[in-house]
Amino acid sequence: MLGTYSYHEIIKKTVVGFGTLFNNIELRRTSGAKTEVMKVPLAYGPKQKFLARLRQLGDLSTKDQVQITLPRISFEIVGISYDATRKVSPTQYIRKTSGSTTSKGFMPIPYNVSFELAILAKNQDDSLQILEQILPFFQPSFSITMNLVPSLGEKKDYPITLTNVAYDDQYEGDYDTRRTLIYTLQFVAKTYLYGPVQSTDAVIKKAIVDYSTEAVATAPREVRYTATPASLVDRDANAITTLSAAMDINDGIISIADANAAIVGDEIQIGTEVMHITRVVGSTWHVNRGWNNSTIAGHAISSNILKIDADDHALVEVGDDFGFNELYAEFTDGKSRNPTTGADE
Repeated sequence: MLGTYSYHEIIKKTVVGFGTLFNNIELRRTSGAKTEVMKVPLAYGPKQKFLARLRQLGDLSTKDQVQITLPRISFEIVGISYDATRKVSPTQYIRKTSGSTTSKGFMPIPYNVSFELAILAKNQDDSLQILEQILPFFQPSFSITMNLVPSLGEKKDYPITLTNVAYDDQYEGDYDTRRTLIYTLQFVAKTYLYGPVQSTDAVIKKAIVDYSTEAVATAPREVRYTATPASLVDRDANAITTLSAAMDINDGIISIADANAAIVGDEIQIGTEVMHITRVVGSTWHVNRGWNNSTIAGHAISSNILKIDADDHALVEVGDDFGFNELYAEFTDGKSRNPTTGADE
């Protein structure tokens, strides 16, 4: 909701990334066997500011009134607008887990940041040298990679598109008037803005409840109920065997290349369909189809068969659709669970 603080410096990063594209422009002037090489100055600000400085007379007694030199490049943001063509579902999440910490945030919102870049020069050759070091790279877009939200691991390639090039020759008045050639380039950077990021320092992956008939906190446990997350689908893509014959949506008995790869009670996955093994007979498995609310489908011969096991359960993350593995146990040894060590004492 509005008022929740979040600042990822995305617009600032976009400005820096855009400016970095033009910070290594060179100008070369050749006279005989000698070539003068100079780096074209780059600064953030409106071109009107630099034009005003050009018209000021330099004063060596005041350091703030030194007349600037040409050529130079200036750029600035001229607009920010929403881009509906790149919209995605705003209710989906982006998640990143690092160790025991999980960070999540809503999908980003697409925005276009418009830039104006001005090339100021005092003669046509200088301005054209600069222009030809820029235009060939925009056809009409040039993509850059930005690490927009490090906490979510969000690195995106987004295009900067050249939309227009305009030319203006500021040469009016008498012979004392300084000539200024201006090429104005319009760009659009297609970036994304992110909202608040929530972080969870620990994820609970096991719940244990002990029951006792005695009404005291230190009473020994008599019944224990343990619940852990159970993955509803295969997550590690490790195939255990393959189909030795094709199957359609009505088959409840499937032929397997290696029937010993699983046992009764195991859950397997072929494609996106999950099945539950009820019986093993020779090289066939009897299965319940469409397990865990998966969609029943036909499968081709040699299709990989995946097994949903403990490795898949361990890969369940916050926000995933999962079930529970449940364990019920009874005790008569008079011990209680130590919540610090996790041992029964």
